[in-house]
Amino acid sequence: MFFKKDKNENNDLSKVAALLIHAAKIDENFSKSEEAIIKQALLQIGASNENLESIFLNGKKIEENSNQILEFTKEVKNMEEKDKVKIVETLWRIIYSNDEADIYETSLMRRLAGLLYIDNKLMGDIKEKIKSKSDHDLHSK
Repeated sequence: MFFKKDKNENNDLSKVAALLIHAAKIDENFSKSEEAIIKQALLQIGASNENLESIFLNGKKIEENSNQILEFTKEVKNMEEKDKVKIVETLWRIIYSNDEADIYETSLMRRLAGLLYIDNKLMGDIKEKIKSKSDHDLHSK
């Protein structure tokens, strides 16, 4: 679990949700499969089933009312490296959920690499891992 159980937990998770939702919406096609990926990731990083919907809806509200990603990235930036990697993997899963990454999505990920202090090689390795899994899933259908 990424976050300590305290009164700020839902707010912290809502900010992470906002970042994931932002990535899903950047191609102007926010799908149900992207929503499912986001909710699954929120459960994996500490959301409870009881609070999942409210965290997701709060994340949507935060994302809609913000004009910059800096406020979303602060929570993620302070995580341990393995936890940041999980979030980055989720971001790439969202992007490749429609089997391709457009220019806006790849630009977002380049910006996030810098904002989250993630090495370019690591970012590329994560991208290729998720992309090849996406390609494999596509060909196995």
